[in-house]
Parts: sequence; structure tokens; C-alpha cells
Amino acid sequence: MEPPDPSGPVRPGPAPDSGDGSIATLSAGVVVAGGTGLAVLGPVLGISPWLISLAVGGALAGLTIDAARFGGRGGHLLAEALPGGRRRLRRIAIHEAGHSLLAEQDGLPIRRVLVGSLACLRAGLRANGSTEFELPSHAKLAADDLRRWSRVLQAGMAAERLLFGQSRGGGDDRALLGRLWGLSGFDVAMAQREQRRARREVEQWLRHERQQLEHRAEQLLAEAPRLLR
Repeated sequence: MEPPDPSGPVRPGPAPDSGDGSIATLSAGVVVAGGTGLAVLGPVLGISPWLISLAVGGALAGLTIDAARFGGRGGHLLAEALPGGRRRLRRIAIHEAGHSLLAEQDGLPIRRVLVGSLACLRAGLRANGSTEFELPSHAKLAADDLRRWSRVLQAGMAAERLLFGQSRGGGDDRALLGRLWGLSGFDVAMAQREQRRARREVEQWLRHERQQLEHRAEQLLAEAPRLLR
């Protein structure tokens, strides 16, 4: 495994919804299946075949534009733009607020925080949210540094669990944390033990600072761009 590039940022945050390609395939399948169903039932319901063809063609064209312009994330953008989108964005903001608060607590400089698919799309990222830090100057980190990263990288998931009972994001956080420990040469048992310890510390700290966590999330949410306001 190659060491991380020290010139780039670390981007923990909610993992992109897994299976974006599968979602796109499923969407196209739904459109085709719906069109087939309308073709069969249309004459019975008095719907013109031309209207059915136009509707199916428009839907497939929309999927094509979404794939070309928005990387297949049009559904996420739409979900965040609709009236219920604020709840979705708030969960992302809580996750990123957890990262940023622990980073400040542990002295890790933050490059930027992005909340929402639109903000990430503008930044060229296929994600729902992201908190970026400067990478360590060396691939092999001391145990104390790894403990700090263990707290910061697990803080987003811990924040979600605190407010919502479970974490939906964080797959990329876990992967990055495992990579940092692996590159630093520590054995698996120690890495797992230290990560569990860090998770307990983060959960305890966030419970104590819950008001600050929610306030930070509201700040991030207010700054998040949306297609519709």
C-alpha cells in the first residue's frame, strides 16, 4: 500500500451512498418497467401511446443528463432540495460538526467543511459531505498522533449515533483510519484496542458538548448551498 500524498488533504466525512452505479441502473430499470406497464395498461386507461413514449424518453434523457452533468447524484441533489431535505442535510451537518469539533479539540487544522451533495459536487467530490485536513507529513505516525486521528475520524459517526441512535456515514472514515494504523506498523490488536478507546473518549466528550455540537451543525447547515431555498 502506498503512503498518502502529503500534498493533498485528508477528507473524512460521510461516505458517498454506496452503490451509486447500482442506483443508476435501478432507476433506469424502473423507468423501463414503468414504461412497459403503461404500454400494456395505457390503451385500457385511454392514455395515448405517444404520451407514454414521450414520458419514458424524457425520463431516460433526465437520467442521461444526471449521469453526464451531476455524476449520477441528481437524486441526492433533488432529495436535499425538497422540503424534507433539511433533515437529510442536518444529519450530514451533525456528522461534519463532530469531525470539526474534535479536530479543534485535538489541534488538527481544518482546510474546509462541506455539507450537502451540491457543495461536494461544486468541489469535484462524489460525496454528501466532507471535512478536509492537511495530511500528516509522514506516512508512519507515532502512537499519540494515531490516537488523535482515531478520535477525529470517529467523531462524525459518534455524533450521528448521539443524536440519531445510529450512524449512516463514515465508511471512508473507518477505511482511512485503518490505513493510517496499518501504514504506521502497529499490530492489528493494538490498533483495534486504541480505536475502541478513542471511540469511548469521543462519545463521552460529545455527550458533554452536545449543545456545542448542535450549534456547530446549525452553523454549517446555514452555510450549505441548496438548489432551492
